[in-house]
Amino acid sequence: MPPRREPDLSLPADFPQELNELSGQILGAAIEVHRQIGPGLLESIYEVAFDHELQLRGLTVERQVPVAVKYKDIQIGGQRLDLLVEGKIIVELKAVEYLTPVHEAQIISYLKAAGLRLGLLINFNMSRLIDGVRRLVL
Repeated sequence: MPPRREPDLSLPADFPQELNELSGQILGAAIEVHRQIGPGLLESIYEVAFDHELQLRGLTVERQVPVAVKYKDIQIGGQRLDLLVEGKIIVELKAVEYLTPVHEAQIISYLKAAGLRLGLLINFNMSRLIDGVRRLVL
């Protein structure tokens, strides 16, 4: 198990306030889902519950959004975003023992492919949800 580190929830000073506020709403919804059903379930269960909670809060959510990766002169499909909130923030959900650098690389790749700036990586399989949250900014 990697050493515990404090989550970095900071954003650059020039980051759009709208995205910062939206990410706060998303994290609030994640905390509510975690409070209600706790850790230890399948990722697919958290995805449905989280999608529902976001919609209850009046947010537009798309699930399993296809994203193409550009390689030279071709577009390669096959990747899917877990959630896209308000068409602006990618949310990648996990239910794993701990987050690894490859999980962060995955969401950075998704941000580049989608042309977006902010992604949230949320691991619901934690006793304290905040220990499983990462904000990734391009």
